[in-house]
Amino acid sequence: MIAADMESDDVRDLYRELILDHARSPRHFGKLERTTHSAEGINPLCGDKLKLYLDVDSADTILAAAFEGSGCAISVASASLLTDAIVGLDAAQAIRYFDAVTSHLRGDAEVQEHLPVDLGKLRALEGVRDYPSRVKCATLAWHALHSALCHDTTPATTE
Repeated sequence: MIAADMESDDVRDLYRELILDHARSPRHFGKLERTTHSAEGINPLCGDKLKLYLDVDSADTILAAAFEGSGCAISVASASLLTDAIVGLDAAQAIRYFDAVTSHLRGDAEVQEHLPVDLGKLRALEGVRDYPSRVKCATLAWHALHSALCHDTTPATTE
């Protein structure tokens, strides 16, 4: 095996561990005391359900984020990673992250090129790209984020 393949395998293993860690011990799980924005998300294919809570100040900065719900490991890990990633961002930046993550997981390279967003730990989710039904699990929380920031009261869905 050449060095690049070994490094690639090591990175994949680290990403798997990160996903498992966030699925077993989700960050920001529960309801926020103060919520200014919220949205529900449903993935009818897998049965994932979540509610995302945001505390956004008057300058549109996300001060806190949390979620409740149940779902597969990918769905829970993605929601946990999302809440870690968006705290401190303004709403416009969070929407750019939504665009970047969802296009990245769909494999839409053309959209990704125009989004100056460093995905960092969120790259751990890219393993789902080869499994269309798992992409829906990984993007559910992100669709809920978009709905919450756009004040869309219709439950976000992956369909």
